Amino acid sequence: MANDIQTPPAVGAPVEPGIAAALKGVLDDALELIKQQFAMVKAEFKSDFAKVRDGLIPIALAITPLLLGGLMLCFTLVHLIHWAATPANAATADPATIPLWGCYGIVSGTFLLIGGIALGLGIYRLKSVNPLPDESVKALEENVKWLMNPNPK
Repeated sequence: MANDIQTPPAVGAPVEPGIAAALKGVLDDALELIKQQFAMVKAEFKSDFAKVRDGLIPIALAITPLLLGGLMLCFTLVHLIHWAATPANAATADPATIPLWGCYGIVSGTFLLIGGIALGLGIYRLKSVNPLPDESVKALEENVKWLMNPNPK
């Protein structure tokens, strides 16, 4: 009968946690990991949003010079046709060094160049954006699968 009586652990001896406490610890750690991964996904989305914004600003700024350059190019073509159709010895010939169509061409070319550079910069910046945080989402999916798996191997 002496063997049936269990003696309490000595004072100061380490007490081993039960299975319930171990499972609670594992679940708490898993939930904390998922919270951290959601925070990481959120941070990646913020970073990607900033990159998209930085790419769209030059594109938005390129619209005005491109539209003005296109309109001025139309005026250039009109004045070029008028200049080409004017006889060489006509009294209405333009006395300026640069004909009017050339002036329009210079201004329209400048607008188109500025707009094209801004558009190219915006497109270049947008090409570097990955809208989906692949690594964070993949890790999150793996952890959710692990938590939902009723038969761990």
